[in-house]
Amino acid sequence: MFEDPYTEHVLLTPGPTPIHPRAQQALMRPMLGHMDPEIFALNTEIQADLRAMYGTTDTTFTALLAGTGSLGMEAGFANLVENGDEVLVCANGSFGQRMADMAARYGANVRLVTAPLGEAINPEDVAAQMNGVQMVAVVHGETSTGVLNPVPQIAQIARQHGALLTVDAVTTAGMEPFHMAEWGVDYAYTGAQKCLSAPPGLAPVAISDRAMARYHARRTPTPLWYCDFEGLRDYWERHTYHHTVPVNLHYALHAALRAALDEGMLNRKARVQHVGQAIQAALAPLGFTPYVLRPEDRLPTVLALRLPDGFDDAGVRRALRQRQISVTGGLGATAGLIWRLGLMGETARPAPYRALMDALEDLLGVQGLTERFNDALEPVPA
Repeated sequence: MFEDPYTEHVLLTPGPTPIHPRAQQALMRPMLGHMDPEIFALNTEIQADLRAMYGTTDTTFTALLAGTGSLGMEAGFANLVENGDEVLVCANGSFGQRMADMAARYGANVRLVTAPLGEAINPEDVAAQMNGVQMVAVVHGETSTGVLNPVPQIAQIARQHGALLTVDAVTTAGMEPFHMAEWGVDYAYTGAQKCLSAPPGLAPVAISDRAMARYHARRTPTPLWYCDFEGLRDYWERHTYHHTVPVNLHYALHAALRAALDEGMLNRKARVQHVGQAIQAALAPLGFTPYVLRPEDRLPTVLALRLPDGFDDAGVRRALRQRQISVTGGLGATAGLIWRLGLMGETARPAPYRALMDALEDLLGVQGLTERFNDALEPVPA
């Protein structure tokens, strides 16, 4: 039986996140055609706001792809890789491995730099394999393990060797400062449903001038017609028809992105850190411990916690779901080993995690979780 669609649900997953109220309201706007002047004006505002979010130059091309973050990943390889290109992929989790798979499907000779699950990529390992590499690809925040990879250091190495750098910013951009131009990132993407708390179905991308020059130097046409960079520019800048964009999702993304910029990336980063520290303080006495051992390698927006010995992972999460609370466990090798608690967008608020603490007190027959959580939240940041 389907649940009451108006029942409030507590969504604590590493994506999607609860829709921002301003984005929810924007979805109610009347439909307009995708070639309407009002939509083109809206898109121009979105492009400017994306440049601010990603920290780009004024000439960086930005756009929304009509698909989720995985389309953002694929579009980068489709446009910037040709058969036989040497691509170095940093893979220390599921999404790094997905990058390697996609690059290979577009004809790349893929080299892997790996790290054990729960550990960040070592920039020295990247530098050791750079001979002849034309592109480096890395996941900034590896969602599957809660690891933050050292993108600035990897970017410096890529630039020193004349290679392009593709960055999966799905769990970082929009929740903390991202310095695309300063670091030297050439292609970055995220998903609307992650840090921005907009509905799924859009992938905001940013393409540097260097990446665009590489695209124009292709020997063969981009094999993915739907996201061909020049076709996207036809629509976003020349206002000619390419494909029908999901107008209502543009409304919502515009509202959510503007809300994020209004709040400010430093304020959003502080909010994530504050709530994340309170969660850890509340759960630590039960035996929950950080899965990522080195604090500097921990991804703030996806809190990966190792479960206590003997903890009934599936049973507790099932019981929580019956109470309208969704928590995500491990992925692949970490299934049954960790919880991955989302701290992106509207999930990084005290109220939803206070609901989790209340429910765990009841389910586990323990007291003090909510009190410890509330104590750790004081003082609340302005």
